[in-house]
Amino acid sequence: MKKKPHQSWNMRTLTFAAAVAAATVFQAPFTPAASAAEILRIGATQPIDSLNPFVSDSDYSSVMYQYVYPHLTEYDAKLQIVPSFATKWEVSEEGKVWTFHTIPGAKWSDGEPLTAKDAAFTFNMIRKFQTGTTGKLAGWVAHMADAQASDDNTLVLTYKLPVANVLTQLQALPILPRHVWEPLTEGNGEQISTFPNTAPVVAGGPFVLTKHDNEQIALFARNPNWWGKKKPVIDGFGLQFFANDDAMITALVTDKLDMIGEQTPPTAVETLKKAGMTVLSGPSVGMKTLIINTSPDKPKNRELLDPKVREALEYAIDRETIDKIVWLGFSAPGSTIVAPATGFHDEAIKPLPYDTDKANEILEGKGFKKGGDGIRVVDGKRMSYEVIFPTEENGTGDRAFQIIQAGFKKIGIEVTQRKMDPGAATEAIHAPEAKYLDYDFAMWSWVPPVEPDFMLSIVTCGARGGNSDSGYCNADYDKMYLKQGTLLDKKERLAEISAMQKHIFEARPYIVLNYPNVIEAHSPKWDGFVLSPLVGSVNNLSTETLMNVHKVK
Repeated sequence: MKKKPHQSWNMRTLTFAAAVAAATVFQAPFTPAASAAEILRIGATQPIDSLNPFVSDSDYSSVMYQYVYPHLTEYDAKLQIVPSFATKWEVSEEGKVWTFHTIPGAKWSDGEPLTAKDAAFTFNMIRKFQTGTTGKLAGWVAHMADAQASDDNTLVLTYKLPVANVLTQLQALPILPRHVWEPLTEGNGEQISTFPNTAPVVAGGPFVLTKHDNEQIALFARNPNWWGKKKPVIDGFGLQFFANDDAMITALVTDKLDMIGEQTPPTAVETLKKAGMTVLSGPSVGMKTLIINTSPDKPKNRELLDPKVREALEYAIDRETIDKIVWLGFSAPGSTIVAPATGFHDEAIKPLPYDTDKANEILEGKGFKKGGDGIRVVDGKRMSYEVIFPTEENGTGDRAFQIIQAGFKKIGIEVTQRKMDPGAATEAIHAPEAKYLDYDFAMWSWVPPVEPDFMLSIVTCGARGGNSDSGYCNADYDKMYLKQGTLLDKKERLAEISAMQKHIFEARPYIVLNYPNVIEAHSPKWDGFVLSPLVGSVNNLSTETLMNVHKVK
């Protein structure tokens, strides 16, 4: 799932009773005649924040797009790219022209033809307004020069130069219905970002979004015009949004839900197993990070711009205790910004050991002496900092912070939490005016795509003001980033990506704390789940789970 952690909705607080009562809403839209329908009830704490793909940031918005809109390609259970709306493709000898052949005779849920022309329109719309209203998806059409449909079932994409990850980029791009979106492209395209795209959404995927109550529920039914050879086993599914993990877990145990569709807290695993629930776990592409503001324009606390100071900070972080105490062993120590589960991780880059003596030695060598209260002083100011902490990191994040706080205290550095809702946290990090001048540290998660291009992009100069949360900018790194995207030889690209991982590891705009496992729980009454290293089996990489999931007979 292409999750950006900086999600901007405001979660309404629900009491436990209200949350469980709301879960029964799943049953309401179905008539008594449909009471035998197989409807999978999924719990989540992160609601769909928008039905418009150019506005939304949340996990479950992108999940919706995976199941509601067609994609040229998708991942299978082995994380290999496979055909979807595109049945096959060819690439020119020089690697710049890709020709895709699409499903013939397909229709949108409203009966309008679904063709390669919809894909060409979508990609060209994104290209046309990429510096404005379509910017959120612009990275997936990087280097694309043109998109043309030579007929209803042939799409020709022309690139300015060879691109190594075309097929994974296209997996991330939902194809939108031209007859719905084209009227919004007049002028500067301002209407694109204001379009609410309300339910029922015109769909070209296996399901149709039939109902959406913001921050409460989203209901999906099988698309009667689904063009795929394989049909979903279930009749539909629903997402119920909860205010907290405890209410969601209780709803699963008491048969108000059938599965938890996002990360299950490690502390709940034994409770769920004792209650008879099925718990699945495996490696994840996600990571927990301590973010350090590395903007060169930062006016205060400029000692944090020194890579040696940031190295001392890493020595003071006890990753093994974070894994053992916070994650109960359901994680691995972090090192680079590309997780092992992606297949692009450089195993030779090891995290620094927990060594407060080494950290103290570095800081003493810088001349930062401890004051009477044990906190070091730089230019007459105590090394005391706030850590921006979005509330969606509560729980495991709080406990990890306490371990970091204790380690930093041992080296004469004081940190305190500044809790904020995700939208406010993003604004505080970017402030003022996307210049990254007013903060020092943050703690947040990334759950990026399997393809590493996105995660590598967030520390480029061009990401400042957008996906960048560290403010990092380095011209040499930017050249490496552009180069890796054009290397068609896999070994050459892996080598370049390894060099980029080493660069960021040593520069430390991020200290990657750990790679949490995916932990997912569901009722034993259901089967057919396909676990993914993104955040679980229901994700925006693949439609496999919700095509295969079924009640146990």
